[in-house]
Amino acid sequence: MSTAVAKFDFSNQRVLITGGTSGIGETTAVAFVEAGARVVISGRNKERARAIKKRCKKAAGRLAFVAGDITSRQECELIVTEAVGILGGLDIVVNSAGVIFHATAEETTDEQWLQTMDVNVNGMFYICRAAIPQLRISKGAIINIASDAALSGSHHLTAYCASKGAVLQMTRAMALDYAQEGIRIVPICPGDVDTPMLRGEFQDRGLSAETGLRESAGAVPLNRVCSAQEVADMVLFACSDSAGFITGYPLVLDGGNRA
Repeated sequence: MSTAVAKFDFSNQRVLITGGTSGIGETTAVAFVEAGARVVISGRNKERARAIKKRCKKAAGRLAFVAGDITSRQECELIVTEAVGILGGLDIVVNSAGVIFHATAEETTDEQWLQTMDVNVNGMFYICRAAIPQLRISKGAIINIASDAALSGSHHLTAYCASKGAVLQMTRAMALDYAQEGIRIVPICPGDVDTPMLRGEFQDRGLSAETGLRESAGAVPLNRVCSAQEVADMVLFACSDSAGFITGYPLVLDGGNRA
């Protein structure tokens, strides 16, 4: 069970999570459900969605799935519309979908560059834009998952760093635009997080998961990588009344790298 249950109460809060069928999005969805929220997860993997719903079987009726491709503006608008139809409105949106390619500028293909921007930046913008009218009604919150790669450069991650830098600046700008309407928009910037995406990156580099995690941990003062649960806990905090005076400024989980 998520430790978030004891920390936060989101009873009857209405939550939409993109990238909700894997990694940070999946863990965050489970944490919200266990904290009492009603949640719609969006993604492209129906099998994964079914598995998550089974995992949350004690919270029957409080977790739904909406299929969609966030690289499409039209599909993003449909995702939000369907989520509102299921939940009766929106209180919280978590943009967690993301892709990463381990490549320098010369190694990055046009397809990789465009896909990174489409998923990490454009899709997040489309979801935010479509959701803001609903969040204006509820005085709700948006959490955008950025990265510590938005704060400093990283080797062989040209497209990813560019996209996460855009996410951070976009989030800051939107936070200022909508603060007086009671909408909080918060960027969260984790370092390496032990997720299928990170392990897939290790595989692409010819490393085992164990070797990759050990190498990543060696560069962190706390000597480990972040867990998806720790990011989920930060998301729930950022959406809670305890964070009611936080908007626009990045919340960083980097294990001490920027101390």
